[in-house]
Amino acid sequence: MRRRFRKGILMSDPDERLKMKTLKIAMICMHSSPIGRLGTRDTGGMSVYVNELAQRLARKGHTVDIFTRAQDLKSRKVLTPLHNLRIIHLNGGPCEPLSQRMLYPHLPEFFQNLERFRKEGGIRYDLVHSHYYLSGQAGRWAQERWRVPHLLMFHTLGSLKNRILTSGKEPDFRLAVEKSLAVHCHRVVAATEREKLEISRMFDVSFQKIGVVPCGVDLEKFRPLDPMACRTRLNLDRSLPLLVYVGRFDPVKGVDRLLRAAAKLRQQMDFRLVLVGGGGEGTPEVQKIRMLCEHLSLNDMVRFSGGRTHDDLPLFYSAADALVLSSHYESFGLVLLEALACGTPVVATPVGAAKDIVRNGVNGLLVSDNNPDNLAEAMGRILKVSAGQVFSRESVRATVSFYDWHFVTAAIEQEYEELTKGPCCCFSSREKEEENLLILDRGGRG
Repeated sequence: MRRRFRKGILMSDPDERLKMKTLKIAMICMHSSPIGRLGTRDTGGMSVYVNELAQRLARKGHTVDIFTRAQDLKSRKVLTPLHNLRIIHLNGGPCEPLSQRMLYPHLPEFFQNLERFRKEGGIRYDLVHSHYYLSGQAGRWAQERWRVPHLLMFHTLGSLKNRILTSGKEPDFRLAVEKSLAVHCHRVVAATEREKLEISRMFDVSFQKIGVVPCGVDLEKFRPLDPMACRTRLNLDRSLPLLVYVGRFDPVKGVDRLLRAAAKLRQQMDFRLVLVGGGGEGTPEVQKIRMLCEHLSLNDMVRFSGGRTHDDLPLFYSAADALVLSSHYESFGLVLLEALACGTPVVATPVGAAKDIVRNGVNGLLVSDNNPDNLAEAMGRILKVSAGQVFSRESVRATVSFYDWHFVTAAIEQEYEELTKGPCCCFSSREKEEENLLILDRGGRG
């Protein structure tokens, strides 16, 4: 297969696919539902990634079972959105939303129910693809029990988050689990070359064990729409410049920095800011941001649109003059691809894949950091440029054509092919039991 190489990203050419066998894939996404409401505490880019990838793998003939934790008694245990694709809700602790720290002790129950489902269905999976460290631990048990290859994607890394968090740091047991998983799984896939370097350095893992496959974007769903029609449909102001933020209200997202930048920019020009994401009105993260809005006297110009479905997002991107990504840390930054695919320029901090994606003056502006002064200056510049219609929506969209899901799916298939054609290496039962007990003990105390 020919591979395409661009800005450090190795991609497969979907027009020259390997004649690979179809696979039965166990995809584990324990803490976050792939069909959950976006922008809530644990539902974001990773959920989109899992759902989009699984659908495309299923359409190409692979059988994909996504295992996630039941959080609602009303949820059906098994959903079949497509032929060859199932979303299976398993019990693992109380059937309600739980923080990640509270979830870890319930991992054994979750895996026991996963194994029961597999045995009752008489299923033999060809490989395990796990997402995030919680799912990675369940994936490791599956790797050892089933003697199949295990591919892991961290999506975020605890040690990198801890570099920028001043409070609410990730617990030591998460860092220990991530290191153990990186060492003992068969393959790690990173979203960027920088993430690959970090994983190799932090966990002392060979470069050869780590692949790089970026996130993808659905270019049919995310496409330029008429901005004024979108504003009318969303009941947004049609006369003033509009910025949009899309994402969770997690501290690493830097929403507080964005609001402080908006307060500075307001002294120079009139505009509106829409925040898409966050949990319900009563959640602490939303209340904290609302209080900051009030403190900065922004209530009249900031609109909270809450969590939205993935299908709603093209309306917000197309309605906006620019998207702002003010994060301290991202593993990738999927919203950048989505906004650019809609022809909307972006202002972004140099996190995740932003350095690969954002081209100054072509599809947006890359700022040195999320200092409010720097953000405000870039936000003002891009609104003035957009007002002069310097950015062509079609030319902005063209900058992300290479990230179409067809390329990403083909690259993941290549990772699967490499894993399943060779022998699967697992360590001994005694090593397995001793290490798993140690990790679970740490989690229980965490």
